[in-house]
Parts: sequence; C-alpha cells; structure tokens
Amino acid sequence: MSNTDSLDVKPWYRQTWAWFVLSPLILIVFVGAGLLAISFKGADDVVKDNYYKVGRMINQSIEEDLAAKQLGLTGELVFDMTVGEVILKLTADDMSVLPEALALGLDHPVEADYDLRLTMRKVSEGYYIAELDHAMDNRWYIRLSPVVPEDSSGVKWRIVGEIDLSSGNQLAFGGDE
Repeated sequence: MSNTDSLDVKPWYRQTWAWFVLSPLILIVFVGAGLLAISFKGADDVVKDNYYKVGRMINQSIEEDLAAKQLGLTGELVFDMTVGEVILKLTADDMSVLPEALALGLDHPVEADYDLRLTMRKVSEGYYIAELDHAMDNRWYIRLSPVVPEDSSGVKWRIVGEIDLSSGNQLAFGGDE
C-alpha cells in the first residue's frame, strides 16, 4: 500500500488553506458592495447636473429679482405646522399685478430628495395659501414666483429667501432689504 492511500483526503472547502485564501476576497466583495450602495444613496446633491447652463441663467434670475423690487413686492410668509399650511400675505405698489396663483419652491440645503414645490392659491386680495404634506423643520431656501403660462407676456418676478423653522415660522421680505 502507498502513502497516499492511507491519508484521509478532504474536499477543497474543508481545507484550512482554501478558506485562508478565500476569506479576504469574499470579505472585500461584501464590503465593496456595501460601500457602492452607500455612495449611490448618499450622492452629493449640492452640485447641479448641468452647472454651465445654471451659470448662464444667473442674469435672468437677477432680472427677476429686480422686477420684484420694481413692483414694490413686500410680504410675510408664515408656516403653520399645527394645521399644515403655508400662508402668504403679499402686497405690491399696484395690487392688480398679483396673479391668481404663485409657485413656492422649498429647497433643502443638503438633500434634494426633500425639496418641495407648492402652488399657492389666492384666497383673497393679497392672501395666498398652500397645504403641506408633512411637518417641516430646520433650514430651507425659499423661492416665490408667479405661475404664468409659457405663452403669457406677464411680468416675471422672483422673491428668494431663507428660513430656519427651528427658530421661527415667519419670513418677512421686501421693503428695505
């Protein structure tokens, strides 16, 4: 009888040296897959996809800001979290320029998935209201503009601001800003 016949030969997966070699490789695959999932889920939303086009639109945005000042727009935006509403009191030098609906953009400073777009409906002269889906807190960037059809030749204006809902629920704009 030969020496090899007396040895108890185990399958490869029962050999210590096989797991010594394969364990780090398997661990790297799982850790790499986890890190890849985290990187896609936590992608940076601060940088816009087409930053060149956004940069070219700065002049248009400045013109809209100036148009709001020329119209003498002033007001106060109030977030009522108990009822779940956003209430706007808006005045202008000529109240006839106020539209029937306003677009309110609420942008989260870090996470674009939290951004909201609300349509504020006119309830009376100079008063607008919109409903919130859920309670909000912390900081938000606010953009308010009229809802005008694309073929309309109405005056386009924009009011921008920032509110920290953890320290207050009102934002005043216009006037001596």
